[in-house]
Amino acid sequence: GELPTWLQGILLRNGPGMHTIGDTKYNHWFDGLALLHSFTFKNGEVYYRSKYLRSDTYNCNVEANRIVVSEFGTMAYPDPCKNIFAKAFCYLSHTIPEFTDNCLINIMKTGDDFYATSETNFIRKINPQTLETLEKVDYNKYVAVNVATSHPHYDSAGNVLNMGTSIVDKGKTKYILFKIPSSVPEKEKKNSCFKHPEVVCSIPSRSLLHPSYYHSFGITENYIIFIEQPFRLDIVKMATAYIRGVNWASCLAYHKEDKTWFHFVDKKTKKDVSKFYTDAMVLFHHVNAYEEDGHIIFDIIAYADNSLYDMFYLKNLNKDFEENTKLNSMPICKRFVVPLQYDKDAEVGSNLVTFPSTATAIKEKDGSIYCQPEILCEGIELPRINYDYNGKKYRYVFATGVQWSPVPTKIVKFNVQTKEMLHWREDHCWPSEPVFVPSPNAREEDDGVVLTCIVMSDPNKAPFLLVLDAKTFKELGRATVNVEMHLDLHGIFIPEKDVKTETE
Repeated sequence: GELPTWLQGILLRNGPGMHTIGDTKYNHWFDGLALLHSFTFKNGEVYYRSKYLRSDTYNCNVEANRIVVSEFGTMAYPDPCKNIFAKAFCYLSHTIPEFTDNCLINIMKTGDDFYATSETNFIRKINPQTLETLEKVDYNKYVAVNVATSHPHYDSAGNVLNMGTSIVDKGKTKYILFKIPSSVPEKEKKNSCFKHPEVVCSIPSRSLLHPSYYHSFGITENYIIFIEQPFRLDIVKMATAYIRGVNWASCLAYHKEDKTWFHFVDKKTKKDVSKFYTDAMVLFHHVNAYEEDGHIIFDIIAYADNSLYDMFYLKNLNKDFEENTKLNSMPICKRFVVPLQYDKDAEVGSNLVTFPSTATAIKEKDGSIYCQPEILCEGIELPRINYDYNGKKYRYVFATGVQWSPVPTKIVKFNVQTKEMLHWREDHCWPSEPVFVPSPNAREEDDGVVLTCIVMSDPNKAPFLLVLDAKTFKELGRATVNVEMHLDLHGIFIPEKDVKTETE
């Protein structure tokens, strides 16, 4: 096929790539050592490159020729301690875990720089052209967070907004929303964007020792949306995990009898409105959110339980994985409509949503408001939008389509307004998260292309990068890669103008 002449830049993606080191093996697919790969588009041609992130974790493991740094689903034990005192000290030093810098989930842009990210306090700067690993940044040095999401948001000025959890800091556990400026005065040295974070606000956790797990958050013009779900980390269990010989993932528990609380933080006043709730659910990805007629409308991908994580333990990922592994609960795209301005004297039991939607918000006796969603569609994951519409009323979601197996088999374009769905699929193809790239003079939301990496489940067929016309969802072209390609997680497209050349 042919690529549009305007498509110039780098699609940079990240995911777990190495699961065996020496005689040791990770327990979980999400634990594998980070492998970056890139597709560079230049004058109608595509160049492929891949390289392991040379994290401290990677270097320690490779040097020892075994896994010596713990990951979320795999607890590693360094060399057996010599004597009883050393042993006791060894256990104590793991109470507050020194997290891994195996940043394998996403890529984040900060100022002119790019970082590989995961969900710990560490991120690693990388060169997007050579995929070389550069300095390590510890969020914790600049803002009191022990973990942070790998799905930040960007405002119109290029500042990064992100959220992290501060665990039992000064006797409190809280969720912290912070902003990293896109630029700092010239005279300051490299990486100094991180030296000037602004704490936008903090939200106290409903439980001191059981903070909620979250993978992303939402944003509108005036509000930050944070969902405190009953999928929670047990801090005491985490502190004793090393001694008990279990992994950190076993310290996460889903409390299906609990509620899911919505927090809406006003960006100007920093005040948090948190009287809205819904039933227990587990979510990883927000799709988009916006405000209309005094309501906040937000779309998320939610599950009825937390079984998804368990499916990716490597013992389950065998050759019959596709046939044998069935999702207990399908990902459902839900739309919540939350009335921020409503009649304070409304009757108990009345629906406060005055916006045309099947979503409801019912006033309860105690003043809290119980929200029920409108179901937009089922079976989509890894949602992406045209980011120019982030926080605004929008129409299209680009996502992977999953049937009852957690591995995607197609790419979909879903219209949230008309509920129409277009899809691309082919036998033996496992697509990754689709990335939308707008055309230079785009007039409409879907003017552009969708890029996705396709891994083949048939070992005799080569993987490829697929380029679809975002409007029609017809294939424009594919670039076949003659090396093994890994299933990745997330990534970004960097337009040519944002790539610094080596001399710069």
